[in-house]
Amino acid sequence: MSQAEKELLLTRLHARSGSPRLQSLHLLRWKENMWGYLFLLPSIIIFGLFLFYPMLQSVYLSLHLTNPRGKIAAFAGLDNFTELLTSARFYESLKVTGLFALYTVPTVVVWSLLLAALTNRNTKAMRLMQLVFSLPVALSVGTSSVIWSMMFHPSTGMFNYLLSLVSIDPVQWLTDPHWALPSISLMTVWMNAGFVYIVLLSGMKGIPADLYECARLDGAGALVTFWRITLPLVSPTIFFVSIVSVINALQSFGQIHILTKGGPMHTTDVVVYSIYQEAFTNFRFGTGSAQALVLFAIILVLTLLQFRFVERKVHYQ
Repeated sequence: MSQAEKELLLTRLHARSGSPRLQSLHLLRWKENMWGYLFLLPSIIIFGLFLFYPMLQSVYLSLHLTNPRGKIAAFAGLDNFTELLTSARFYESLKVTGLFALYTVPTVVVWSLLLAALTNRNTKAMRLMQLVFSLPVALSVGTSSVIWSMMFHPSTGMFNYLLSLVSIDPVQWLTDPHWALPSISLMTVWMNAGFVYIVLLSGMKGIPADLYECARLDGAGALVTFWRITLPLVSPTIFFVSIVSVINALQSFGQIHILTKGGPMHTTDVVVYSIYQEAFTNFRFGTGSAQALVLFAIILVLTLLQFRFVERKVHYQ
């Protein structure tokens, strides 16, 4: 028997002797994967029922016409999308939604960043201020809307009372077309500032204290330290809250439904409220689903653009 034949025979014997061990390893790995899938099963079921199924149902409804009871009446193909994309009302809703996002997103990020920078200390007074600035996150949209509706009241509200102290005529905050959207935006900034403030403050607390000590030894002031150290190192957190804030702004509904119901003169009729009116007031679930899918596409594109262009300026350690 040649040397090559001996090596081949030994290789085959080794493979046969190791096959039970390999089988046991495959069986163990299969059991581990099954346990993992078993633990994930409740989450998969919940996501399937409340996320994936409604999304597929929206796609199905967007291709059909429905009767006043919400039942499928006829196949419409892309007619719902054609009607939507040729509707001036839809583009007006997009304009209102864009203005609402423009009013709220930069304001809440900059305001929360300023508050986090000013209260990023471990004194008792600063811890109390941190609690105060975090409180809005504990309130629901309904509760916040009721509180602000009393503050916006034209005769008994706090804002008009403060204006009267300086001899300024009262403002119809929620019924004046020029003031309705800025008023809703102000309330939304206050409502979202709690979450954004907590996230940004957590990001600042993760910055090593050694960097600040070195900056003080080099004679850097507070503004230089913030601009050169804090802002670059907290930029990933700013990027995260910016994306979340944009998505939340494009999906805002509760405060608009409670305070203005899309009025006056459709000046607060954002896309989500338009979807609600189309589907649950006019019972046109086909066009409502088409609007929802278009909004989903807009949010997806904006998020991808943020990752494509804005993330370049993010400083990762």
